[in-house]
Amino acid sequence: MAVPTLIAISPSSGPTSGGDLVRLTGADFAPRVAVELGGVPAEVLAVRSEAGTWLADVRTPAHVEATVDVVLRNLDAAGSPIPGEEATLPGAYRFLRPRIVKESDLTRLVRSLLRELKRQVIANVSITVSVDYDDTTIDGLNVVAISKLPSLVLSGPRVVENRFFSTNEPHEDVVAGPAGPELLRRRPPFTVDLVFTITAASDRTIELLNRMAAAATFLNRNRWVELPRDPESPGAGTVRWEMDPEGEFQTRLDGPNDVRAFTCGFVVRGFDIDEGLPLDLGKAVADATLDTEAIAPGGAP
Repeated sequence: MAVPTLIAISPSSGPTSGGDLVRLTGADFAPRVAVELGGVPAEVLAVRSEAGTWLADVRTPAHVEATVDVVLRNLDAAGSPIPGEEATLPGAYRFLRPRIVKESDLTRLVRSLLRELKRQVIANVSITVSVDYDDTTIDGLNVVAISKLPSLVLSGPRVVENRFFSTNEPHEDVVAGPAGPELLRRRPPFTVDLVFTITAASDRTIELLNRMAAAATFLNRNRWVELPRDPESPGAGTVRWEMDPEGEFQTRLDGPNDVRAFTCGFVVRGFDIDEGLPLDLGKAVADATLDTEAIAPGGAP
């Protein structure tokens, strides 16, 4: 009789609706196993052994919000549980109630920019992502029609590829596994620059010049955009992106309906549009002495 052993489950949490793919790692699994999370049967998709470690890929069931035990039972050829061949990981998986909407990093970044523009430049700030402009331009730049003056509009972002921060090519790393080194293939995040435009308008020249000075001070003072890495985990630290002015201030002091306006731009550099994706997990490395320095970009040794 071979009593199975459960070492880990990854990931260790998922939605109460179920349907997530998780991997159980351990020893002495049978070719057929049954898995329960919190007493609810899970769908076992595959069972295999790699480099002496047994792996079971499982789709989680639906379950109420709770932290639950993970139970694995070896089955015989007929699909019946083998007496005594059972392993349990107490409190190893957590079912979480999914949020209906998760605020993206891009949304948080834009909201932070709006908040700081309101605080440092002018209180009447709005944002536009897609706007129909009239035929009035300032040296080729469109002027936004603003109903309340003085006012400022943040437009964008326009996404520009950033080749300095990321090549966006798959790479390989050697990581520690339960049975020794394993090869982790991963597609890195898609890194871009975010280009924004500030358009301000006023019916008084002196007010517009004051807003220009305030906008210039804002761009010179704020060289980084810094946000919490995870708003729900204060201990996760912060992440920040470089912010630089882009182009010159463009002014028009003789606009239609006696409206004075100016535009200027800035860029937030090195923003990850996505977080990257794992391409292949758990591939054992034949040579246990292999380290990350022995793997060249693209995976060639």
